[in-house]
Amino acid sequence: MAQGRNDNLITVLDIGSSKICAMIVRNPEGSDLQVLGTGQRESRGIRRGYIADMEQTEAAIRAAVEQAERIAGINIDSAWVGFSAGGLVSKVTTIEADLGGYRIEDAHIRDLHIAGLNAIDPEDMEILHAHPTLYTLDGLEGVKNPLGLHADQLGVDIHAVLTERSPMRNLDHCVRSAYLGVEGIVASPVATGYACLSEEERELGVALVELGAGVTNVSLFAGGMLVGLTSIPIGAADITDAVATQFAMPRAQAERIKCFHGSATTSPRDNHDMIDITGNSDEESSDTPRITRAQLIAVIRERLEDLMAEVGKALDAMGFAGPVGRQVVLTGGGAELKGIADFAQGALGRTVRTGRPIALAGLPEAHSGPAFATLAGLARFAAEGPVDLRVMQDEAQLVHRTAKSGLWSRFMTAFKSEY
Repeated sequence: MAQGRNDNLITVLDIGSSKICAMIVRNPEGSDLQVLGTGQRESRGIRRGYIADMEQTEAAIRAAVEQAERIAGINIDSAWVGFSAGGLVSKVTTIEADLGGYRIEDAHIRDLHIAGLNAIDPEDMEILHAHPTLYTLDGLEGVKNPLGLHADQLGVDIHAVLTERSPMRNLDHCVRSAYLGVEGIVASPVATGYACLSEEERELGVALVELGAGVTNVSLFAGGMLVGLTSIPIGAADITDAVATQFAMPRAQAERIKCFHGSATTSPRDNHDMIDITGNSDEESSDTPRITRAQLIAVIRERLEDLMAEVGKALDAMGFAGPVGRQVVLTGGGAELKGIADFAQGALGRTVRTGRPIALAGLPEAHSGPAFATLAGLARFAAEGPVDLRVMQDEAQLVHRTAKSGLWSRFMTAFKSEY
């Protein structure tokens, strides 16, 4: 294998409740990302996005990365890591400064960002992301880039994604135990938005519902940025468990039957289509237990109704309503269930489509579905993601020690509004 480090390489890890995926891509200047190798292993040590078994998770990470390295012919030593655990919290902090009519320069925006970062109250949680969203000039909201304009008052909304400290530290430790450095940890909804949503959708307003195995993340985008996030501790694995329990079969068989025969919508043939529920389908017998497809779909739809009810509550609680609250995109492994977009559209009363990742050169067909959206999104985030204000923390401390006079000494105490 090729040795050494290549600055044009990006490695990403998606650590989920059902699978752990690795991908190595090249990021050439002036060209799109090129996939060099991918790897995948079953996730045995993750529950609801949280690490429950360090040893099993570490082994799966190593195996997935080694598979990607063999295909790419490259050794890697660090990666960007996706974080999909429940408990993610979204906050928006608004901060303003008095400019006195001055022309806005880069230094003004930088200092406003620094003050906004200091104004975030993590409430005993860890700041995973801190991104500036939209600016306000003298009461005019929705300004993307105020540079060069004159204003008496300049404000900015800082969107922060917070998480519990221990789960993130466990994830970091687990990756490093697999002999990989951590370039950064990225919230799964942030990465998935880069993969599945167009620039226009993020601008006009859209809800992204990521149906993972153990967790469903509901995130809102507007003005081109993530502005709201809620996690629901229900996922596609709960549908599998319901099928396994209802028909007394192993989980592995329930998952296979759900994927091959299941659907979220019904048809007249469902009562006539029979499904063998034994593990040994090669042996035909009159005693072979069977169920109708209608019975299977009834169990799936019952669980989906519960999930979509929670999704609807989350959307309402985040204010996703009215004319702008009409577009929903489903992604994640659960979005591969047949007919789920039509079911969700009826349950939510909104326009729903299934989100697939934007194509990457060299991406295998098996990794181009909704289940791998986060993996592709991590690569795009690492290549072109927004500036995270946390990197300015050291600079913020320096500025606050030395700024004794001048324009920015008139910074007013930040007032915060959290959504």
